[in-house]
Amino acid sequence: MRLAERATSISPSPTLSIDAKAKQMKASGVKVISFGVGEPDFDTPQHIKDAAITAIQEGDTRYTPAGGTLKLKQAIVEKFRRENGLEYQTNQIVVSVGAKHSLYNAFQVLCQPGDEVILPAPYWVSYLEQIKLAGAEAVVVQTHQENGFKLTVDQLKAVITPKSRVFLLNSPSNPTGGVYTKEELTALGEVLLQHNITIISDEIYEKLLYDGLEHVSIASISPELKENTVVINGVSKAYAMTGWRIGYAAAPAPVAKAIADLQSHSTSNPTSMAQTASVAALNGPQEPVQAMVVEFEKRRNYMLGRLNAIAGITCPKPGGAFYLYPNVATYFGKTYQGKSVNNATDLANLLLEIAEVAVVPGIAFGGDDFIRLSYATSMENIKEGIDRIEKFLGELK
Repeated sequence: MRLAERATSISPSPTLSIDAKAKQMKASGVKVISFGVGEPDFDTPQHIKDAAITAIQEGDTRYTPAGGTLKLKQAIVEKFRRENGLEYQTNQIVVSVGAKHSLYNAFQVLCQPGDEVILPAPYWVSYLEQIKLAGAEAVVVQTHQENGFKLTVDQLKAVITPKSRVFLLNSPSNPTGGVYTKEELTALGEVLLQHNITIISDEIYEKLLYDGLEHVSIASISPELKENTVVINGVSKAYAMTGWRIGYAAAPAPVAKAIADLQSHSTSNPTSMAQTASVAALNGPQEPVQAMVVEFEKRRNYMLGRLNAIAGITCPKPGGAFYLYPNVATYFGKTYQGKSVNNATDLANLLLEIAEVAVVPGIAFGGDDFIRLSYATSMENIKEGIDRIEKFLGELK
């Protein structure tokens, strides 16, 4: 049976493949410490679960409008007003099956063959694949560790062409945890407006910020930027609701309509009771989120200190999300019992095989001098996992 070209061009997610191998090892009795997949290890807050249970018991189990219920859209509108200083109408909001689905929809309605999407690297693995699936070409721009892996205005200007259609922004960032300041966003936004380049701003980690940092949505900087931006967000990371699969996009009304029309012919509506639970998440008490952030910051500080104390590792301090992105290139060219470490992929494979620690090689994010470690796991696991990593690296010759 012949597969379509778009199907054969898809690259599998390295983050999920590492996680699958780690789970297979765990199933066979191996005690693997996983720093792989980015998923909060906290449970969904009880008031959110209760809202879903009540919805099921009351028969809220049927189709909803394809783009989401009015009640959830209203909660999202209020969230944007309250937390981001952004004014939207409900016809500018589309609720989808997770933020990844929201991103996919946005690329599909904004891009076509011949278009270029400016993609700062390191980037989340699915951005590149979704750009390809939309028929566009990713123009990958490598950012640098020295300035927190953030794209500069000069780098942006250097890659703009008449084909430039979309700029992908992710702050706080997966995999680096980098956070753009208002001044940095303003400068980038001015250039993008000059060239009429649409912004897709993935803000899924906005609530996971440390050291007193505050999230700034690029859409909030000016009315012009708001009209030129599709904001992507969801409930998965902030509310430990990864399995509930609710994301959303906020966009100018014609773009939102196109997204809703596309979704009506693919998934149709997101799960009804998950939408009800998301209303409870957005409108309900936020103390569970704040408690999670406090714990994540403790873990970040401990893991960061341990990693930077290992000879040869350098790791910048991330301002948000729950990842560390250390540079491990100093270990390239070394060996372990005859097995060579030529890049971060080799190192990640050996860490899993020998140290029984799962990390994600940087090639998944566009740069193979690095590995990504998630601290969305217990402090006990973090301590033991870093102990194992330190021991293994010390045995490389």
